Amino acid sequence: MGEGEEVKTRPEPQVEIQERGEIFFFYRPKVGKEEAHGAEDVQRLYIVMRPESGERPVEEKQESGSGKEGAKKGGNGSAKKGSEGGHGSEKVNIEKERLLRFIVMGRKSLPDPSKKRQPYWGFVELVTTNIDDVKTALKGEEYDTKTRGRRIKPPARALGEGVYRILRHNAGGNKRMHTHLIYKLELPPEDKTNKPQESLNVEREGSFVIQIKNPDQQSTSRFTGLQSKRKAVFPAHLQGLFGKRQWHPADPPDFLKYEGCEFVLISASDDIEGELGLELKTEVEEANDESCSDLVKTFGATAVTDPLFKGTWV
Repeated sequence: MGEGEEVKTRPEPQVEIQERGEIFFFYRPKVGKEEAHGAEDVQRLYIVMRPESGERPVEEKQESGSGKEGAKKGGNGSAKKGSEGGHGSEKVNIEKERLLRFIVMGRKSLPDPSKKRQPYWGFVELVTTNIDDVKTALKGEEYDTKTRGRRIKPPARALGEGVYRILRHNAGGNKRMHTHLIYKLELPPEDKTNKPQESLNVEREGSFVIQIKNPDQQSTSRFTGLQSKRKAVFPAHLQGLFGKRQWHPADPPDFLKYEGCEFVLISASDDIEGELGLELKTEVEEANDESCSDLVKTFGATAVTDPLFKGTWV
């Protein structure tokens, strides 16, 4: 389906697009449950983003030998690398090379649209150019524990598919420039019940203020955050943007190309056009089957797709 397009609906909307791409949502039922029947049965909510274009074609990401990305490539010290955050720096042409970021949301849902000031914490679990790395992260597995015996982690379920933008918003007046993550779904079809999407706050479209956490600042009691060794180590020119502040806009989005990058999403609006003077258009407005789905084309049968096409729990 591609990255879609954005249409400005006001003469001079105060927005600047930083990154365009595809966005996919998944949930995983709790360990030991064959199916989820409601939000209380959900273990994790995942977001997978594939940037396809931006302010410049060549962007910056973590060194491919760091973090989980490095561990999956093998080599000396790979076990240690897998427990570290992303670090180092290398260039990637997002218009020519497939780049994927795998995100975990801490509250197992997107922010509640009715609670405009409540931040929802999340972090980048994996950054990779290898689709199989994401497929592995979505798969189920069986493992043994000393206290509970054999445990079964069910595979993830595909929840939504669409297009996204990361953008600067200069609201004017006394408001500081800030950044938004906005998206619009192509799947599931609008005529379905969409029960899991509604329960996990994955609306047809959404807009969130996104702020990046300074890994050098101690976590507050509100957000315990990742262990120190799992936090991203940003290059000096990115780390320097924080100064002494605890939070910084996602400007540039390169922050999000480092494993262990922590952030918060704050619900801004479920009416993107009304808020930002921008309309997101998907490339397939009437998507309703697997032939229209980039999620299925990209990840195959790795995830159960009933929630994506039927809007039902499974």
